[in-house]
Parts: sequence; C-alpha cells; structure tokens
Amino acid sequence: MSDTPKGLANRSSNYGDREFALYLRRSFAKSMGYSQAMLDKPVVGIADTGSDYNNCHRTAPELVEAVKRGVLAAGGLPLAFPTVSLCEPSLNPCSMHYRNLMALDTEAMLTAQPMDAAVLVGGCDKTVPAQLMAAVSSGTPSVMLVTGPMLAQSFEGERLSACTDCRRYWARYRAGDVSAEKIGQIEGKLATTAGTCGVMGTASTMACIAAVLGFMPLEAASAPAVHADRLRIAEEAGAQAVRLIAKPMPPAALVTKESVENATRVLLSLGGSTNAVVHLAAIAGRAGIALDLDRLDALSETTPVLVDLKPTGEGYMEDFHAAGGMQALLWELRDLLHLDTPDLDGTPLRARIGDGTHFVDRRIIRARETPISPVGGIVTLRGSLAPDGAILKRSAATPALFETEARCLVFDGLEDLARRIDDPELDVTPQDILVLKGAGPRSPAGMPEAGYLPIPKKLARQGVKDMVRISDCRMSGTAFGTIVLHVAPEAAVGGPLALAQTGDRIRLSVKERRLDLLVDEAELARRRAGWTPAPAPARGWDRLVHEQVTQAPLGADLAFLRP
Repeated sequence: MSDTPKGLANRSSNYGDREFALYLRRSFAKSMGYSQAMLDKPVVGIADTGSDYNNCHRTAPELVEAVKRGVLAAGGLPLAFPTVSLCEPSLNPCSMHYRNLMALDTEAMLTAQPMDAAVLVGGCDKTVPAQLMAAVSSGTPSVMLVTGPMLAQSFEGERLSACTDCRRYWARYRAGDVSAEKIGQIEGKLATTAGTCGVMGTASTMACIAAVLGFMPLEAASAPAVHADRLRIAEEAGAQAVRLIAKPMPPAALVTKESVENATRVLLSLGGSTNAVVHLAAIAGRAGIALDLDRLDALSETTPVLVDLKPTGEGYMEDFHAAGGMQALLWELRDLLHLDTPDLDGTPLRARIGDGTHFVDRRIIRARETPISPVGGIVTLRGSLAPDGAILKRSAATPALFETEARCLVFDGLEDLARRIDDPELDVTPQDILVLKGAGPRSPAGMPEAGYLPIPKKLARQGVKDMVRISDCRMSGTAFGTIVLHVAPEAAVGGPLALAQTGDRIRLSVKERRLDLLVDEAELARRRAGWTPAPAPARGWDRLVHEQVTQAPLGADLAFLRP
C-alpha cells in the first residue's frame, strides 16, 4: 500500500508545519459546507474548460455535474477547477499559439492542487492535445472526457455541419455562385447544436486518438454532444477516476511507441485531420516518444482509409457513431494494430475491440476489401524546400495536381495574403503554386489554420476549385484541397521557405515524396546573405514561445517542457 497522502492531504502546502497546513486546508474547505466525512474521501479533480467564448464547450457545466455524480457514487470527493479554454474562432492570433499555455496551466493545476486522479473535460481542437500533454507531464492519473460532436442540420434538402460545409459555401460565395443573402442564411444553419465540428476535423480526430491511446472508452470518441449517452459517459468517467486511485495508471504508461503507432494508423484510416500529426507528436514527445514522419509515411502506404466522413467523404460524426464507431473501425484494422496496449483499467486493446459481433454500417465504415482508398490519407514530403519534412493530406486533395512543376506566387505573411489575394490585377494563373511563408510556430502568426489559402477571386470566378498551396502553417481538419503544410524548418527560423520568391519554380511529387525549390545554390546563398530574422517579441507569452517553440515535426511544443 502506498504511503503517499490521499485526498486533501495530497500535495500539502508547507509552512514549516505540515499538520498546520492540513488543518488550514480543511478549515477553508469546511467554509464551503463540506462535512468531515466528505473531506476524508479521496479527491478527483475535474478540469473545467467551460467558457462563454467557447461554443464547443457549451455543455461543460452539465458534463461536470455528471462527472461529479460518478465520483460521488464511487466513493470519491469531486472538486472542479477552471483552466484555460481554447476555441479556434475566438482567439488572436490563433488557438494554436495558446495550446502550450493551456498545457502548462493544466499541468500546473494537476500537480499543485490536492487530487488523487483527474477528469479532463474538453473538446475543441487544441484542448484535447493540451490536456493529454499536461496529464503525461504531470503524472496525475487522468480520464479524458470530450464534449462530443454537434449534430448536422437539414437545410434546403441537404445536411450541414461546421466546418467543411462552411468552407464549401464560402468558396462558392467567393466564386459568385452564392448570394450575400444566401450566405447569411447559411451562417445560422452551420452550427445549430452544442458540440465540436460534426465532421472528421481536428476535434473528432483527436477524440478518436485519445480513445485508442486508452484515455477513454471507445464509444466516448463519437457520441454526439447532445445525446444522453454523453452524460452517461461523463458519469462513468467520474467512476473511472475513482478506480484509478486504487489502481493508478500513469498517463505516460499509455503513451508508448506501440500505442502511438496505433494512433497513427487510426488517424490515417479515418482520413483524419493533418493537425493530429503535430498534436500527436507533442503528446508523444512529452513521454519521450518520437513521431517519425518517415514512419508515418510508411504506415500510410499500408493503412486504408475506411471511414466515409467529410471532409474526405460524405458522412458526419453522428453517422460514424451510429455505424459502430471506433470499435467497428478497430476491428477492421486489428491485424495492423498492437493489440496488447492497455487502457486506464489495464484492459488490452484486443479485449476492448471485442469479438466482431458488433453492428457495423458499411455505408460509413468500409470493410478492408472495399476501402475508400487502399492507402492512408496523409503523406510526408521532403526536399530542398522542406529538408525536415512537410505533409499533404492526399485523401482530401486533387490527384491531377500530385505531380506538379510550376511557377510560384509567394505571400510574405498573412497581411500580404489578405491584401493581395483578391486583387483583380494579381498576376496568377490556375497552374501557379501559391506559397505562404512567415506563418509557422515561431512566427507572430502562431501557426494558424491559414494553409487553406483561398483561391484568388479572379480564378474562383472562372471555376477554379483547387490549386497547389504550400505553407509553414496548418489548415483546419475540416478543410480540403491540394495543400502542403507544416513545411520545416519554417521561414521564421530561416528555413528554405524564407528564401522563396515569386517567379521561382517549385516541384511537387507525391509519387516521389518530394518538395523542391528549383533555384540554384548560388542564388539561394545570395538571398540568405540578405535575410534577417524578425525581432523577438518584447515580453510575456509571445516572448516565451519565440524562445522555446520547436518546429512542427517535434509537435511545436515548448522545448523546456519536453523530457
């Protein structure tokens, strides 16, 4: 039996008199009306990310209450506490800039406050990776509880749900196919219930990854936010946390080379978000595990895409849940997985998957013999423009553009992009390659979801739907197109992307996994001699990020937070 103090005695303050510290802590706790019997129980902390700025977390209050029921019924004392809450549309410069701040805040609260286990309530894109990073670094046994996806809304004969449909209609609006009145109507139909984006975007991809890593039950990855099932899952999360007190499972024990490879297989088979690559690298990095981009590419060649959801297919997350969800998908992939990886209860993945008697709807989750694609959704590129790697989501791209050599049109940062992209005099053709630089993790932009460069309006109105686009930033998991992302090293640290100029020729070859800037070495040397980095921010979080953030292949984490 461990001698580590439990409950309120855990992580006691130290005033030089430990008995007084506990006496003081109990005294203040009693001011909130707790009885001594309650204060004698083991404590489950509940990280509450509810915020009026975060629509994805609108159900956080009722989820917290359901967790509390589960904790109390299992014999624990639930204590909720607030942390940083991240919502993509609400933050400037972008939510990714604050993912590591949330991870740092959550880790500090998990390690500083009296708790024996924790339930992490979150859902929106950067929240789940931030919370898992914090759990691994803190060592506090933790259950993940995602808020769940929103439901699709029927509108004029078709179903809509943020944010793939949002981007699709906005592209049509830019092209002149949709009126201002219609786009205003659609604005109120894209997100009509609580929950995260209803497609296989970043939030849902990360929920599936959290489940296969073992931090929550498989069905918890897909149950819609507004279903009663979600509240029952929350109640079970509270009970699970109490079980962890008697039989702890350190978070790092769930993040192993084998479990990370399982998560990578799932990401590829889902046709999941490219953002999951950088997030999984960060989570794995906290456990001392590398997510190797070349290994990702090798796995992609032997992992089929089996899930027919937007943005790479047609369905929505509610369809995936009803079709059998993660259990059905993992059953199809079972021969490709490491089946001995445990969950929080120590149950191996093979037992969690079951015996194959589950229901599956083949319209949404395909059999291995009839995949949507025989190969995975994401590939790795390297070359003179991306020596340390870049990625492309081929499952959401245009195959006719996979082998392209063309002139490039370069935008030097987001302001330059916004200022020029719709200029009627812009010198651009459908065959050109659009390049955005200065938007990576170290840049003032903070690695935003700007990689989905808009098609120049003059081309969109000619019917152009896709072009090759390249950047050192990210794109939304709900986006689509022939888009090269996470170019490393980024422009802000002097990577080759910093030297690219309008008129240069670039060669993309998905077949050869190459991305090359076709400029001779002498000219690049001349340009490099004239390149100077942007000055460091003066203070605060921006300064810390500038000094410590790693490149995308290492997860864009802060270097001093990695082991």
